[in-house]
Amino acid sequence: MPALSFFAVFGFVGGSLVNPLQGADMASAAVVAPPLQKVGPAQAYTAHGTYADAVDRDGYGVTKPAPVVVPTPAPTAEATTGTTAATAKTASTAKTTGGAAAPSAGTPDPGSAKAIALDMVTARGWGADQYNCLVSLWNKESGWNVYAYNPSGAYGIPQSLPGSKMASAGADWQTNPATQITWGLNYITGVYGTPCGAWGHSVSYNWY
Repeated sequence: MPALSFFAVFGFVGGSLVNPLQGADMASAAVVAPPLQKVGPAQAYTAHGTYADAVDRDGYGVTKPAPVVVPTPAPTAEATTGTTAATAKTASTAKTTGGAAAPSAGTPDPGSAKAIALDMVTARGWGADQYNCLVSLWNKESGWNVYAYNPSGAYGIPQSLPGSKMASAGADWQTNPATQITWGLNYITGVYGTPCGAWGHSVSYNWY
């Protein structure tokens, strides 16, 4: 009996020691408490040293193809013969005519510069065709005037440039038609071969 009394008293006293609101407060505190967040310390990065961008590319080579050589067909015997014949005919014609043809000059007055020129042309073995070309050439250049002068420095019947070149044919080159004609024919022979050769060049280029 005394034992039951002891337990009864202990239970009453223990119940009075417990706060009936303590559970509600704990539940409320658990609800309103902010959630725990695991946040580590802030990290900072610092680059050390100096850096530079580098760009590079692979090398390459170009191979140039060799040119294609197309062989030239060898001319046939018939073609060669025809070409040779045509060349020979052209050369023969040029030798005969000696260049461009000129109108007939007629018979010169005795003692005139043209008469002197005719004698010299004949002495060189040239025919009337070459004399005609010579007359046409120097008609165009000087009108057969011994004293013909050009501002360029050309002088005399053949229009030697300069006139002093004719001194190689004679000291009287300024006044003597024979000296001028001699020099002129020598020049024509050396450069064009014949008076008709010189005349043809003059017709084409307006000088000889």
